[in-house]
Amino acid sequence: SLLLSFIIAFGQRNVNMIQFKNADSVFQIKGLSQVVEVPLGASRMLILSGQVPVNQKGEVVGSDIRTQSRQVFQNIQSVLEYCGANFNDIVKLGIFTTDISKIAEFREVRDQFINTTNPPASSLLEVKGLFRKDVFIEVEVTAIVKNK
Repeated sequence: SLLLSFIIAFGQRNVNMIQFKNADSVFQIKGLSQVVEVPLGASRMLILSGQVPVNQKGEVVGSDIRTQSRQVFQNIQSVLEYCGANFNDIVKLGIFTTDISKIAEFREVRDQFINTTNPPASSLLEVKGLFRKDVFIEVEVTAIVKNK
């Protein structure tokens, strides 16, 4: 895995510096960290768990992919800001959807948040289902942030 490669490359000293974090502004899901922060010398890698269209109370937001995508990107923004990062720091998106025919609507929302001049690398997968039947989109993020 990507994380294991970085752990090996940067040695045991840096492994002890890996931080598992949860932003209070995003709903907490038991059994996972919202973000893992990996030191890379002059930078930090942020690996965000898949963000879903759930508000701070744990309620699914929206019954269409456009509304759900907006909530997903608001959650991503909250986690990035918690770590001192922003959308310009994103280097990779992993997108999971239950209906690939709606991806143009997702992209319209995505493009309101990401750096469209230098867009991140992306993977897009259509899946049979996500954690609930009324959830249509999930987005994983990897970001590289320069240390201040």
